[in-house]
Amino acid sequence: MAASQSPLSASDPVYADYNGTTPVDPRVVSAMGPYLSAHFGNPSSSHGFGTAPAEAVARARSQVASLIGAASHHEIIFTGSGTEADHLAIRGVLRAARAASAAGAGAPTHAAGSGAGAARPHLVIQETEHPAVLAAAEVLAEDGVEVTALPVDSEGLVDPASLARALRPDTVLVSIMHANNETGAIQPISALSRIARDAGVLFHTDAAQSVGKVPVDVDALGVDLLTVVGHKLYAPKGVGALYVRAGTSIAALLPGGGQEAGLRGGTENVAGIVAFGEAARLAADDLEAGSRERMRALRDALESRLADLLPGRVHLNGPREERLPQTLNVSIAGARGVDVLAGAPGVSASTGSACHAGTDAPSPVLTAMGADATRAMGALRLSLGRWTTEADVARLAEEIAAQV
Repeated sequence: MAASQSPLSASDPVYADYNGTTPVDPRVVSAMGPYLSAHFGNPSSSHGFGTAPAEAVARARSQVASLIGAASHHEIIFTGSGTEADHLAIRGVLRAARAASAAGAGAPTHAAGSGAGAARPHLVIQETEHPAVLAAAEVLAEDGVEVTALPVDSEGLVDPASLARALRPDTVLVSIMHANNETGAIQPISALSRIARDAGVLFHTDAAQSVGKVPVDVDALGVDLLTVVGHKLYAPKGVGALYVRAGTSIAALLPGGGQEAGLRGGTENVAGIVAFGEAARLAADDLEAGSRERMRALRDALESRLADLLPGRVHLNGPREERLPQTLNVSIAGARGVDVLAGAPGVSASTGSACHAGTDAPSPVLTAMGADATRAMGALRLSLGRWTTEADVARLAEEIAAQV
């Protein structure tokens, strides 16, 4: 599929922070336009002005469901962000488990986890999670939930055996992200979820970085809940979604007017949801057209060019194979990442997660992987995307090397 015209100007710095956020695709802008003007009605309205918005939301729900292989569009719950989706998944499942315990109901094992009847339920995450998941776990810990954070190896991967050892009779939920936002490391989610499923424990994965970049199928992954984010898919910021497998016990965090199957109150952001749906459709087309392979080739060319220009100084952070095709995280010996970027105005990239922007400290992700402070402070996260060209890759390498 031919890509649309880039919203980036040739005079702009080279944009290499697609993991932070993606430019909005002009085709997505076009799709959402009518829902900011002519089709302004509330989709819950019973009169004619609500018809087109309601149909558009339903269509977008199906488009997102199709992208991740969900069995039904009813399993997609729209949220205001990936952070909200993560909190709904984690806190919502734990809240449902506690409610079942208080009622003495003992919900079906797979619906609420083997720890549904526990007074102090147990949650398992991993050390290099997205800040949203870490924050949700912290909120729960303050409320008496016991939290276990699994370690990662030098490539940032969780050993499935460590999860098996961590599970307990009172474990309710495991939440491990699909792909790391800094290194691109792809976790062995299928193996991890199988261990959880065999123990009757629910499994959530934050797939914000992976959906649309690699094929993602909820059945192949074996997950019960999965987070997707619009602004990582060339849609606007302010819209996300949570996949909730049918039969999963989960409680609302924002009760209200009954929207989103009662799990997320509030009048729908129709234009944003339409944009998200169109972005999901385009992402599916891109994957089928070979975007994964194109990104991998550009990423590898960038690493090779940097290594040629800075011999012996470029060190990859994360796995070489099991990572996102468009993500390159490298430490450059003898240089601090923040100083390199500050002195290279022609490059727009980051030293780590955009959620930690403005901090001048070693990346917690690289630290958890065992990197020393010097290597962690030398890191650059270079993430490519839909409009990255071979010329962009050459310019990135040359400007970074010149500044080093």
